[in-house]
Amino acid sequence: MNVRTKLTSDVEGLAHQVDPLSRRGFFMTASAAAAAGYTLAAGPVSAQAIRTDATGLTVGDGKVKVPGGEMPVYFARPANLANPPVILVAMEIFGLHEHIKDVTRRVAKLGALAIAPDYYFRRGDLTKVTEMPKLMPEVNSKPDAELMADLDATVAWAKAQGGNTARLGIMGFCRGGRTVWLYCAHNPDVKAGVAFYGSLVDPESQKAVWPKSPIQSAPDMKAPVLGLYGEADQGIPLS
Repeated sequence: MNVRTKLTSDVEGLAHQVDPLSRRGFFMTASAAAAAGYTLAAGPVSAQAIRTDATGLTVGDGKVKVPGGEMPVYFARPANLANPPVILVAMEIFGLHEHIKDVTRRVAKLGALAIAPDYYFRRGDLTKVTEMPKLMPEVNSKPDAELMADLDATVAWAKAQGGNTARLGIMGFCRGGRTVWLYCAHNPDVKAGVAFYGSLVDPESQKAVWPKSPIQSAPDMKAPVLGLYGEADQGIPLS
């Protein structure tokens, strides 16, 4: 089976960074990395996770009530700072794994209440799914309307925890980068977003669950977004 035909452009771009003779190995390695709890950077690299300690932080797991159940979240905040700004950390397709939790702690070290919601929880624990052909249909079936509602519920939860949602931001990686653009078009309370890659133009086959792509949502943006993209990423062309 041609695995690449199952991927959207944000994930496909990773494979383009690898020599064609190594791509099969890339997918196998990426799957193994997902099982281990983090994603690989583009290309044939060794999987070494950075570990940020929790010194000076309050960290933990929470539950946010959403339609369909209680959504797990991982949060980190400065231990002695009242009413910190709130930063949502939007994960990629591999579930709420250790790398995303580490990023959450890094953001908290900078003075924010950082929260990473597991908005794919209705589809099980995606950190346990090690094969791309099984993973992609699960994440691609997530409707944008449900995603936006999950993020809104996370913001409400953050406010209840003492976070200052008048100072609200969002950052995300790969598929989470796409989420950043959409949420900055959705929520007028967001002050800024940072998208670390992520597709900007959606496939037509996704229209039923993703009605508007980030490019189509551009006129609706309610906050500035910093988009960080690799010039050589063929999955997200410069044009």
